[in-house]
Formats: sequence, structure tokens, C-alpha cells
Amino acid sequence: MNPQCKLEKLELCGCSIKEKHCYLLSSALRLNPSHLRELDLSGNELKNTRVKHLCDALKDSHCKLERLRLRYCDMTHECCSALTSALKSNLSHLRELNLSGNKLGDSGVENLSDLIMDSQCNVEILGLCECSITEKQCLILTSVLKSSHLRELDLSGNKMKNTGVNHFYDVLKDSHCKLERLRFRGCDLTDEGCSVLTSALKSNPSHLRELDLSGNQLGESGVKNLRDLLRNPECKLEILALCGCSITEKQSLTLILGLCSNPSHLKELDLSGNELKNTGVKHLCDVLKDSHCKLERLSLNDCAITDVACLAQSLAETKALSFLKELDLSNNNIGNSKKQLGDALRDSNCKLSLEREHWFSWRAGVNLISSFGGWITSFSKAREPVKSTVHDQSASVIDGAEEEKQLSSII
Repeated sequence: MNPQCKLEKLELCGCSIKEKHCYLLSSALRLNPSHLRELDLSGNELKNTRVKHLCDALKDSHCKLERLRLRYCDMTHECCSALTSALKSNLSHLRELNLSGNKLGDSGVENLSDLIMDSQCNVEILGLCECSITEKQCLILTSVLKSSHLRELDLSGNKMKNTGVNHFYDVLKDSHCKLERLRFRGCDLTDEGCSVLTSALKSNPSHLRELDLSGNQLGESGVKNLRDLLRNPECKLEILALCGCSITEKQSLTLILGLCSNPSHLKELDLSGNELKNTGVKHLCDVLKDSHCKLERLSLNDCAITDVACLAQSLAETKALSFLKELDLSNNNIGNSKKQLGDALRDSNCKLSLEREHWFSWRAGVNLISSFGGWITSFSKAREPVKSTVHDQSASVIDGAEEEKQLSSII
């Protein structure tokens, strides 16, 4: 409460804050609210009167809070509604709001949508991971994407399935949507839902910088739409995460065709937990060989790779290594080619990960989803793809041969 205090950032994650503490904190904030810009109370139970105390501080016209994080605070939909109502009273400064891990309920989602759509609202980052968002609530949230200010949306860990994500199609393809970072990790999407999502994004690709679809089943149609998105000259995607998406060797070729057509923007690529095998790595080498490739982080953890000789050669003979900072090949039995790769990386600044201790990392990234304080929840590995019929296998051979020709023409 010292008037000389000019504290701008306050983190009290997992501090077992009680009602008395909330009251004292609220009182302190009201007495000297003008300097604090960032408040993180994640991992504390904020129920009923505790939230009321916080709301009293947020309503203060002198409060200039820009970032508010209340992840996993066991808040009910009544608490979420009270919070959004308080924020509406003093909205112009807020830039980031993270309510991940709380059950918003219909009323909470409706109030949140009204908040974001308010003409005074300037929220750019919205985190709603693991909020038990339903299909009905997905429809309500479409209005959030119409906000001209919103740049980052994280809906990871909500089991919205295909029917839920279908509601986002029209708004994502609209040119007024200017989302730069979109995360749908572990949302129980199959190829139908992923195809809808990627189809919408390829109609409006110019703003997107990060896309995370990890832990969903892309399927043939999802991968093909993603390829079309990547090869669009207006696409400037910098981070692409597709961990545990059951991408096959054949689908990796489809994906690489997109990357080879427009490689200059991508900085991070995570394909961990997909059975790319040696063939997939060989296709990936074609991206690295491109003189426009500026990839900085490449994760191929647990991809059933047994030989990286072609990868070592590509890195040694091209300028890709001058950009690459991290290469994760953990949980692949690469045998004798390990030495060749080590020799290629010896004088570089690239960090190589090969150890088993990284086994859980891609799974943690897929299913947990919005971690704080290093907390990690387990992830069940994605389902195996359904086996094709004889007719489908024949078509795959034809499609694969055609894509090999396309790749050869590009490189």
C-alpha cells in the first residue's frame, strides 16, 4: 500500500490464497492501482467472495491492468460472469486475458463474448484452454473472432469435436479475421474437423503466424488443405505444430510439397509423434536444401526414424545449418548414422536432442495444453489411422507417385 510502490508485475501462482488474502490484495490494489500492469493468480482457488474482492479492484477507474491470468482457479460460471462484468466497467487497458482451466458455463462464455465485442475492448490475447467448452458455446465464441483487435486465441484441450469446430468456418475465412496465433491442441478433431479448419484458413492466410493442431487426426483431407495453405504465397506461417496427428509417410510427402513451395517464413516445425520413418525424413531434407529455408527449430521426437544420414548430408551441404538452432530426434533408434549427424553439427550452434529423457515432451506439449509453473498432465497417444481398403491403397499409390513428380519439379 506504499504510495511510492511502482510495481508493474505481480505473480502469485499456486500460493494457496485464502479469502482474507484476497481482501488484503484487493485493498492494496485499490489504494495504489495505477502502476500494476500484469497480475497472475493462477492455481489459487478463487470462488464467490474471493472473486468479488478481486472484482472490486478491477472496477477501479485508476486500474490500468494490461495482462490478467487466472488459470486453473476453480472458478464457477457465476465467478466468470462476475469477473467479465467487472472488466467491462474498466476495459480499455486490458490486452491479455487467460481463464484457462475454469468451467465458464454458458453464461460465462456469453458474458466473455460480450466483453470482447465491446467497442472499448482492446484484448489481443485470449486463453481458454480446458474450459469444458461445448458445441453450443463454440457458436457463441464465433463472435469473439470478429473482434478487430484479437490476435491470439487458444482453445486447446476443449473436446469440441468436429461439430464444435464447424461453427468457426465462416468467421475464420472472413478477411476481417486477423488472428495471428491459433491453437487447437487436443480438441478431439478427426479429418472432417481438421479439413474444415484448414479449408477456412487457406481462404484467409495472410495474418496467421502460428498454427497448432497437435493431438488431432488430420487425415488425408486435412493434410491436403494444410498443404494448400502452406503453398499459398500469401501464407507467412512461422510456427507449425502437428504433434501426434497420425501423419503417415505418404501424408508427409503431401505436407512437404506445401513447405517446398513457400519455405522462407517457417521458423519452427514440430512433427513429433508421427510415424514419418526414414521416407518422411528424406522428403523433409528437400525443404532444408532449399536456399530460402530459414528453419530454426525442428522436432522429430518419436517418429520411428532409423537412419538420418540424408539429414546429416543435407545439413552439411546447405546453409540450413546457419539458421537451425534446435534439432530434436529423441526416441528414434538412428543407430550408426548418429555419428554422421554429430559430425555435421559439430561446429554449429545447433542444439541436438537424442536422449530418452525427452520421451514425454511432445506428449506434454500436445495434451497439456496450457501449462503453468511447469505442471504437466499425461497424454494418451493418438489413435492409429484406420487401415485403407484395397481400392484406397491403389489410389494412394497413384497419388503418391504424382506427388513425388511434383516434389521433383519443385526442387
